[in-house]
Amino acid sequence: MRDGDPGEGPISPGGVDEGLARRLKALACTAPLHDLDARKAKLDWADATTYQMAEIALHTIDQVTIAMDFDTGADHQQVINRLQPFIAAQAPHRHPEEHVRVARWVLDNLINVGTADRGFRRVYGSVDAVGAYQRRAFDFKLLVELVAPDGEVYLRASDEAINVLVGALDTDVESAQIAAEVKLENLISRGRLADAKLAAEQARYRTVQYGETLRAKLDATRRDVRAVDWDQEMPELLDSALSHIESRFRAENAILRNITAARDEAEDTDHKRRAAELVDIVADCISRHTQLQSRLQAAGATFRAEQDRQQFSGPPRRATVDLFGQVLVPSLELPVAEAVRPVEAFFHGASGLAVPTVPALPALVSLLLRPAPERDKLIGEVPEPELLPAESVDYYSDEQWRQADELLHLPEVPRRLSGLLAEAREIDAELDTLVALRALHAYSPEVGAAVRQGDERALLAVDDGVPLEDERFGGADLLLVSARIDRAAAATGEPEATGATDATDEEVGQA
Repeated sequence: MRDGDPGEGPISPGGVDEGLARRLKALACTAPLHDLDARKAKLDWADATTYQMAEIALHTIDQVTIAMDFDTGADHQQVINRLQPFIAAQAPHRHPEEHVRVARWVLDNLINVGTADRGFRRVYGSVDAVGAYQRRAFDFKLLVELVAPDGEVYLRASDEAINVLVGALDTDVESAQIAAEVKLENLISRGRLADAKLAAEQARYRTVQYGETLRAKLDATRRDVRAVDWDQEMPELLDSALSHIESRFRAENAILRNITAARDEAEDTDHKRRAAELVDIVADCISRHTQLQSRLQAAGATFRAEQDRQQFSGPPRRATVDLFGQVLVPSLELPVAEAVRPVEAFFHGASGLAVPTVPALPALVSLLLRPAPERDKLIGEVPEPELLPAESVDYYSDEQWRQADELLHLPEVPRRLSGLLAEAREIDAELDTLVALRALHAYSPEVGAAVRQGDERALLAVDDGVPLEDERFGGADLLLVSARIDRAAAATGEPEATGATDATDEEVGQA
């Protein structure tokens, strides 16, 4: 081969396609889905070869993405319930319990249950600036389990999972959203509702991904306000996001009107059904944009609150060492001669300068059975405190209580509260308040308490709808009467208050 032949020597950096790495990462994100179909024949609890596991996995990610909002995500059982009809359509003759088990198996594999960090790693190659080929590791997750403040565990789809659905990776969110809206409007205008539904679903995925970008920034701010650039990056992001939402609102409302008109004017049943599905999807996009707008408006307040909190929270604490991921796994991957030195350095630092002494069992028993030391004598006699005479807490005097008892002793004819208040003022200027309080208490009397106290009569108050006309009090002009307590009924355990014996039947019935 001649010198200068393009096939000899390192690859020219100018000929390297920068999009190659993106395409390789996109293929890496789909590898866990294809791996499900490769491993389904090894399942020992069912003949899973009839199931299309990659399709079930895509449908799982779709259901989690749709159920996500800004704060929470999808419930595990809710996702499994939504997967059952799709799985049952692939194998209708199988038992429903097997469908549920397949759904749980796919969901656990997308979460990558059983690994330390529950993530996936794929190796891909790229060409550096000098043209040399290097292998790199790409770490990603598809479904992530998070814990809500109330302790409930929910699922969220990662950016990589959303990109698997829309068929791209690391796409600019805003430009992809605009392209999806234009494509959607074009498809609707041409009547291609089947393709329009796919474009509308992609637009909804991009909306979710835009919210995930903002949520990640706010979470990083809550951990460390210095980790996010709130001087230039975040203000520009918030301004562009608000402008983006404003333009999307106008576009989506216009698209929604066109879809509604297409749905109402369609005569074909299938055409009308697809238009109705599009109406629901675009309406959901509008709802998600409304929620995202409220979060964007509150982002500044979140930053200021976290800045004040972290400023006075003291120096940051160092994170603890991950013994499994940072010590054990790297040490096991090294040869023994190379692993001895870092392991010794860790244990020397972890054990400290001196090992604390641990008492033997006999010494521990003697320490526990040792009698308590005698206390020293007390400091001396406690001086006798000088107590002040107790102040009287009674608001009303005994004479006022006696006068109120005389006024409210009504064994014969019931009387109105207004008349009793006027008569009380003639006796004492403050007596009317006590009469009003006792009349209010008599509106729902405790007959059982009167029986236990040995009272012969109980005061009863009845509201017959007459308003109270008084210079100091308002409300109902109660009708008051003293009722005799039936002692025979009280002896049987069912105390009853009967009307006064000297009153007429009509007066007792009113009371």
